[in-house]
Amino acid sequence: MGEASAEAAMDVDNKGKDASSIKVISVQERLAANVQLIEKAVKQKETRTLFSKLIRITQAIRKELSAHDVQVFVRSTLPTSLASSAAIVEHLQQVPATTTKDNGSADTAELVLATSDPLPEVEIYAYYLALLILIDNKQWPAARSLSSLTIDRLTTFNRRTLDVLGSRIFFYYSYAAEKSGALAEIRSSLLALHRSAVLHHDDIGQETLLNLLLRNYLAFNLYDQAEALRAKAQRDTYRSSHQHSRLLFYQGQIRAVRLEYSDARDALTQALRKAPAPAHGFRATVTKWLVVVRLLLGEVPDRAELVAPELHGALGVYLDLAATVRAGDLSAFASVASRHVSTFKADGTVHLVSRLRANVIRAGLRRIAAAYSRISLADVAAKLGLASTEDAEFVVAKSIRDGGISAMIDHDNGIVVAAAGADVYSTDEPLAAFHARIAFCMDVRNEAQRAMRYQMRPQHHSFEEANEAREKQEQELTAMLEEDDADF
Repeated sequence: MGEASAEAAMDVDNKGKDASSIKVISVQERLAANVQLIEKAVKQKETRTLFSKLIRITQAIRKELSAHDVQVFVRSTLPTSLASSAAIVEHLQQVPATTTKDNGSADTAELVLATSDPLPEVEIYAYYLALLILIDNKQWPAARSLSSLTIDRLTTFNRRTLDVLGSRIFFYYSYAAEKSGALAEIRSSLLALHRSAVLHHDDIGQETLLNLLLRNYLAFNLYDQAEALRAKAQRDTYRSSHQHSRLLFYQGQIRAVRLEYSDARDALTQALRKAPAPAHGFRATVTKWLVVVRLLLGEVPDRAELVAPELHGALGVYLDLAATVRAGDLSAFASVASRHVSTFKADGTVHLVSRLRANVIRAGLRRIAAAYSRISLADVAAKLGLASTEDAEFVVAKSIRDGGISAMIDHDNGIVVAAAGADVYSTDEPLAAFHARIAFCMDVRNEAQRAMRYQMRPQHHSFEEANEAREKQEQELTAMLEEDDADF
């Protein structure tokens, strides 16, 4: 028993030593490591992988970051003589003291002020950290002011190593202006920045600014201007799949408003497929537009698509809307549309929902034509909730002309006589459905082929390596000849 208790005590001591030996990395140490990562990326002239890693690391420590941490980082990285240092500290002082986590007081005593000029990438990174703090604390006027200063400072450089950080700065510049209610005021600045990005071959900046401009136009229902910009500035290949999915979403919105529902459905479907899995909010927004567009095309989405767990019940209103369209109940549709009009306005789909009335009537007519071989126009008006038999006669005649139902109107007796059901395989519908499936498969194949990355061709051997290989071959040949002579 004594040996067992002694061993247990030793295990406890070892566990305590192991726990005490684990070093907790502070926020300042992580930020210092990020500076080293920036210097490494600049030295290697790497403009994508390392800076994308920098953004991911920063987002990971964002919840632990405080205004005090950023001030300590700025003082230790940027010299006090630099105007950027004073501007950042001044804006961070506007963050209320109650929201500032004083988790870096130990770093203040050991603070070493910077004396040399930093890299432009480090300076812009300090601006980026300050913007994160202001936006997280909802200091929109200060965030807008600091983002404007950051843009002014960023435009003084022409370095491709600033492209990734610059794209994030552009996003927060537009986001702060949107939250401040000044989205229309920055439109000319965004256009100028996009023009500069094109001239400087800044790929990620072009993609980000194009999406910001489209969002700016669509916020004020300027669909014609948005389509003109998209047609002229859209790229064939995209560096960021996230930005490409956003562009497809905006393209789907424009197509839907312009009554191009098939193109809108294709664009929204691709946006949903390319969207990152953790982006639940974006996926829910795209799904809302896709549901309405599919309803306008006469398609009714499955219930499973609207109650997916990852959407967290965000599509409950659209589930009720789809149910009323499927049932063809005009009164229930009017009730849902009026009861949830505020939700539709917030989602930007209210103008599309108002177009669904004709689809509801057509769905109701199809149900009536399938259930009755002969029915009076008065009963049709009553079932559809129309005001008079004249309205019912007009609606039925239009649906017959468009091919929605197969029937004929007996005007003398005021009745609708349904025609015998036709064999669907004698029509072009199976051909059209088969063609749509083949087109979808070909689109997937083409997208996959574009996304493939081929290995670089092997570099040719240098002149010295070629000489060494030739000399080695000559030596081997000489040795073989000597062996042959020895045999003779």
